[in-house]
Amino acid sequence: MTYEILAPNVYYTDINDGLKFFVDCLGFSIGHNEIKSKEPFCVLEKDGLQIYLFEHASLAGEHNPEFRIVTKNIDDVYAKVSKSHPEYLHPNLSKVTLRPWTAREFALRDHQVCVILQEW
Repeated sequence: MTYEILAPNVYYTDINDGLKFFVDCLGFSIGHNEIKSKEPFCVLEKDGLQIYLFEHASLAGEHNPEFRIVTKNIDDVYAKVSKSHPEYLHPNLSKVTLRPWTAREFALRDHQVCVILQEW
């Protein structure tokens, strides 16, 4: 048995909020685009990762995902994101911080999603 990608579903009341967070801030690109359809949806991609982004108000109200993106260049990611989109820095982990489990981390959030960026 072989797995290739774990691709979470993320729901927003307005899909444009998710595009601003993942595309504009984190540098994902749109790989599959049904944003203008009756049920807006797209697949975001970056470096072999995928996120399925949906516009669905009732599910957005039920789901507030938190997940990690592991990187080997956290200082570069932090420098770029903190300069271009400081409004997304999570108040509880707004700087690259060495955690007790020896990973370096910082976190981002919008009104729907929390993303922890991590480097081991």
